[in-house]
Amino acid sequence: MNNSNNSKTQNFDVKKFLFVSLESLSGDLAWHLKKEGHEVKAFIKEKHDIDVYDGFIEKVDDWKKYIDWADVIVFDDVEFGEEAENLRKKGKFVIGGSKYTDELEMNREFGQMEMKKYGINILPQRHFFNYDEAIEFIKTNPARYVFKPSGNIPAEGKGLLYIGEEEDGKDLLELLSQNKDVWQKKAPCFQLQKYVSGVEIAVGAFFNGKNFIEPICVNFEHKRIFPGNLGPFTGEMGTLMFWSAPNVLFKTTLGKMKPALAESGYVGYIDINCIVNGRGIYPLEFTTRFGFPTIHIQLEGILMPACEWLSKLAQGQDFELKTKKGFQLGVRLMVPSLFVGYDESPETIATYHDLPILFKKPNMDKIHIEDVKLVDKVWRIAGTSGCLLVVTGSGVTVAEARKQVYSNIKNIMIQDMFYRVDIGLEWPQNSDRLQTWGYLTS
Repeated sequence: MNNSNNSKTQNFDVKKFLFVSLESLSGDLAWHLKKEGHEVKAFIKEKHDIDVYDGFIEKVDDWKKYIDWADVIVFDDVEFGEEAENLRKKGKFVIGGSKYTDELEMNREFGQMEMKKYGINILPQRHFFNYDEAIEFIKTNPARYVFKPSGNIPAEGKGLLYIGEEEDGKDLLELLSQNKDVWQKKAPCFQLQKYVSGVEIAVGAFFNGKNFIEPICVNFEHKRIFPGNLGPFTGEMGTLMFWSAPNVLFKTTLGKMKPALAESGYVGYIDINCIVNGRGIYPLEFTTRFGFPTIHIQLEGILMPACEWLSKLAQGQDFELKTKKGFQLGVRLMVPSLFVGYDESPETIATYHDLPILFKKPNMDKIHIEDVKLVDKVWRIAGTSGCLLVVTGSGVTVAEARKQVYSNIKNIMIQDMFYRVDIGLEWPQNSDRLQTWGYLTS
């Protein structure tokens, strides 16, 4: 299972990393560090993920017992902001959120108001806790809206997001009326945001507690499950990205948040997803943590050992992130467990659990793990999510990166595996529009 990323390892002292997760998200980064020769322990709170990463990394039942053991503590999700702040005050090197940045992501209304406070243009939006009030709002303010659940909901709950198609909002009005009793339980707080057409694009960067680390990361997510952006929303099916000097998009949005992030002491990756068109940039939401599969694909593009840049980030050092030129692309490989929750269909989960993940040739280069485990040298499906692997590739052009990724996927055999075959295909037309609008210029 040698991975070419091992060649990035330098003469670094062996360090101890403690990962703390709500769900099984950052195991690939932890495994990456282990392959570099460092000690890694991981805590995963979600009980349905009990066997995820078995055989790849060491897992612990009580992460707090290892606080003093760790050189660097990594919180990979929101909801840990207060604990991360407290540990930083005690002198620990911590990558993770703050109370402020947790609120930025989990409370959409708060996030939008903070954008406005720091001079970022936002779309008209309203926050609701009552579906009947939202229904009345659309009736009296007919328009095309986007329905977005708010709060830290699991990936499967993101499927409730709905982009209205009728200019008077009647389609969303009908959905809210028919589903309000069910949705009230699954998404008790939500946002209605004015719809705007354009290119969906995200801009992100690592933040060391005081400053952004350059270069920045420009990325294009593919959230719907089927090619052509059809079907329900998922957490993510694949992403195209490239590294850049701070550009107009960054300076107009994320760059303006530097004072707030520094005041909160945030350390980690932060991202703003936007819709842009010829009239302007319209930020939609924050991600104040590693993105998934964003971090998998970033590992494809970062030329420094993970231990080096993670340690420098946690220590608040200013440094330049060494990255590849060109493009990086990642595709997520799934099985039908993705479509169901454990309590809804344990039979479906059981059908795929423990099935082998086979490789025609023994080459795991550019293969990143999600819900898998290693049993007697065989990779097997673990957990319940149905998200198994992220396959990555790089190229001077998007076409080269796509060719590399989809060639690597052909080496993998998983029963009923599915994935999107169109990741990155929209780049030529999107690139032309973004260059015309001037958002990618420095």
